[in-house]
Amino acid sequence: MKILVFGLPGSGKTTLAKPLAELLGAVWINADEVRTKYNDWDFTNKGRVRQAQRMRHLADGVVMAGKIAVADFVCPTYITRLEFNADYVVWMDTVKQSPYEDTNALFERPDTVDYHVSRWFTDTHQQLSEVVSNYSAKTNVCACSSYTTD
Repeated sequence: MKILVFGLPGSGKTTLAKPLAELLGAVWINADEVRTKYNDWDFTNKGRVRQAQRMRHLADGVVMAGKIAVADFVCPTYITRLEFNADYVVWMDTVKQSPYEDTNALFERPDTVDYHVSRWFTDTHQQLSEVVSNYSAKTNVCACSSYTTD
């Protein structure tokens, strides 16, 4: 199972994706870390598609190993989301603009998602509970761990 957490820079993707991966016993794949590893900071359309393919390849490897992959990255266009090919999609729609004009201009609102976070949150625990509940209902997978905010 591949879970995509996407949205504009600064929308809270990592804030949600990292504890979600922990809660599900999944492997978290962060786009910034991947770009650093590959030293690839090309944000052209071609570079963004390459990044989506790279993220898909890494996530597919996690799934082939029998784990759940939780990937967080901007994934700004229909084509990049198609390239990643997620099984479950969380859209972080908490900011209307990022500091990056090229990303703002390029970003395409999705037609459908599995879970939509429409406003910024300080209650990560509550957001996680709702995402996991929705995920479990859709996939018939129980996330039996608990998440605490101590």
